[in-house]
Order: sequence, then C-alpha cells, then structure tokens
Amino acid sequence: MTVRFLADENFNRKIVVGLHRRIEDLDLVRVQDVGLRTAEDPEVLEWAAEHGRVLLTHDIQTVPDFAHQRVIAEQSMAGVIVVPALMALASAIEDLELVVGASLDGEWGNHVSYLPLR
Repeated sequence: MTVRFLADENFNRKIVVGLHRRIEDLDLVRVQDVGLRTAEDPEVLEWAAEHGRVLLTHDIQTVPDFAHQRVIAEQSMAGVIVVPALMALASAIEDLELVVGASLDGEWGNHVSYLPLR
C-alpha cells in the first residue's frame, strides 16, 4: 500500500491537479472534501491521524508545532510534509511524486518533513 495524503485547506490546487495527472492511483483528499474546510490545525491533524493520511501543507508557522505537540503527547500523528508556498510548482510536484513512489503506508508517521527533498 502506498502513502495516502490529506491536502490542507490552502494547499495549492495546481499541485494537487499536477499530482493527479502524474499518478493514476493517487490517494489524496482535500480537507474541503472531508468536511474540515474551516477546521483548526489540531482537528485536521487528528482527522489525518485517524485516517492514516499524511498532511500536505504550506503552513510552516503553526502546523509543525501542533504536529510535534501530538508526538510529544504520544498521540498518533500520520505525518506532515511542508511544501514552501513559493516553491516552484514543477519541483513540488516532482518531489511529492518521489515521495509517493518511494514510500509505504505509515512510513511518515510521527515525522514532519520539508520540501525540497534535495
């Protein structure tokens, strides 16, 4: 089984579309798709943990801190990948495509990672 994603509310739609075009069986939902449109970060991280989905976000200010708090509190945390908002779209899509191709389900648990990979 491959990595499953949850895209944060303000995650760049062009990255989501680009990933879907490149990866036929991509398992990615957006917070808007699962009823979390206006949810606070802790609630989004809780939902992601319950559903085994790595959160994709541009929010470097608050999401990593909430994610680390979950880990410290020994709460499940499916993982977070922070994509800089100013990262080139093609580079973000390529890096996330590498993540999908080289990851197993659950591998990102309790980790906050940052793009670019290189």
